[in-house]
Amino acid sequence: DQHGKKVSLKQFRGKSNVVVYFYPRASTPGCTTQACGIRDSAAELEALNTVVLGISPDAPGKILKFDDKYDLGFTLLSDEDHATAEAYGVWALKKFMGKEFMGVVRTSFFVDIDGKLRYIFEKVNTKTHNLDIIHYIKDNI
Repeated sequence: DQHGKKVSLKQFRGKSNVVVYFYPRASTPGCTTQACGIRDSAAELEALNTVVLGISPDAPGKILKFDDKYDLGFTLLSDEDHATAEAYGVWALKKFMGKEFMGVVRTSFFVDIDGKLRYIFEKVNTKTHNLDIIHYIKDNI
């Protein structure tokens, strides 16, 4: 994570729900909007017994600066070799301004307290992602 600690989904099993969200790059407009929305919903997510893990291919130092600059206060994980993104199926061919490249497809996964994958948020809206997560939990858990 941004503080050099190893993080595993196993450490949350039996303790809390987990949202694992993949974002393309720290400190970009969309990623900042998304992260700040999650930050602003921290109390409500905590009340719903849910922790958030953000994952990007950025280096630990870059995600630490991102956390510090926006006072995010939740766990950000570095996936520099994109192995985790590949395992989750979110490292894919993308197109932007006529160019094709490999990158993270913005996707989130909701894992319940028992460690079961319950929902995949695809085509994430960066402006409403935090509210989408909260509504899903309230309606389904």
